[in-house]
Amino acid sequence: MTANPSARKMEEIAHSRISVAEPVLDGRETEYVLECLQTNWISSHGRFITQFERTFAEYCGVRHAVAVSNGTTALHLCLVALGVKAGDEIIVPSLSYVATANAVRYCNATPVFVDNDLCTFNIDVDEIEAKITPRTKGIMPVHLYGHPADMDPMLEIADKHRLFVVEDAAEAIGASYKNRRVGGIGTCATFSFFGNKIITTGEGGMVTTNDEALAARLRLFKGQGMDPDRRYWFPVIGYNYRMTNIAAAIGLAQLERIENHLETRKAIAAGYNRRLGHLSEQIALPQSEKWANHVYWMYTILLRDGGERDRDNVMRRLGGRGIETRPVFYPMHVLPPYRDTAGGPFPRADLCASRGINLPTHGRLTEQDMDRVAEALELVLD
Repeated sequence: MTANPSARKMEEIAHSRISVAEPVLDGRETEYVLECLQTNWISSHGRFITQFERTFAEYCGVRHAVAVSNGTTALHLCLVALGVKAGDEIIVPSLSYVATANAVRYCNATPVFVDNDLCTFNIDVDEIEAKITPRTKGIMPVHLYGHPADMDPMLEIADKHRLFVVEDAAEAIGASYKNRRVGGIGTCATFSFFGNKIITTGEGGMVTTNDEALAARLRLFKGQGMDPDRRYWFPVIGYNYRMTNIAAAIGLAQLERIENHLETRKAIAAGYNRRLGHLSEQIALPQSEKWANHVYWMYTILLRDGGERDRDNVMRRLGGRGIETRPVFYPMHVLPPYRDTAGGPFPRADLCASRGINLPTHGRLTEQDMDRVAEALELVLD
């Protein structure tokens, strides 16, 4: 039986679906993983762990990089190693992925939320100092969607109040602030290598720092707390946050081609800017500060008008044309675990979350794909 025209059309759309994110594994990933399998080094020891850490540290311009199991455990590990405990407060942006606040709660500490600016979506530095109390121990800025946060004034505040600064750089490998790569600006920094990130290990993360003593604590706590000089002696309660050699093998191969991955992201952003610039009355395109190197983990637009329902309708209609999108993160102050103690208001976080759309952003996009996305977006905005 021949399918009817509408069924055929839906089938064509399904087969030509443009995903919002995809990994690009076009380096030596297969070669390195096969080496792990052939040598039996598949767990948390092996040459790729060491080489990935060293190469990543060099790339970020820091002395130490510690590979871990994912970006969330990287955040938690930093806070543990920095001595965060019950009763402490950590200042975080409300507009972020929930892992930022969850890591604070894992330490029985309290996340204190700050609104974002509308240009970069990052934490509004001008609002940080008013949130500091005697219980504040640190600030955790997030380089959201690949644009670095404004670090210098934040570091001045931290120095004045004797606070640490943990950069959540999960989405921003390769981004730079005033010609300094993220990952080497604060006390320490965390990265994620989930499958949708600029480089991936499937699941995985990294912590970077220039503090040798802190790096030693990070390594102690990530390996169940075992004393490095006395096997099976555990002076602290630790965690199993180790990365596997197989994951590190993939990560090293990805890192070897990091500049290609970043150049592709820049080209995609430029391509969207050309195609969507004439829609300025209906959407705001992503902005970049003069001091920033934005790496566009996601290309994020904002509807000029409307709210969450209107945004969701645009996304639904794009989906009907075979184009996957994703909303900007819900700000943490509206989520059930945090809303009762969040404070506020956070009007800019609410606006970005209710109107923001991430368009397909990955290294497999073609010029024809971007044409389709732009044409479909213009149609659904009419």
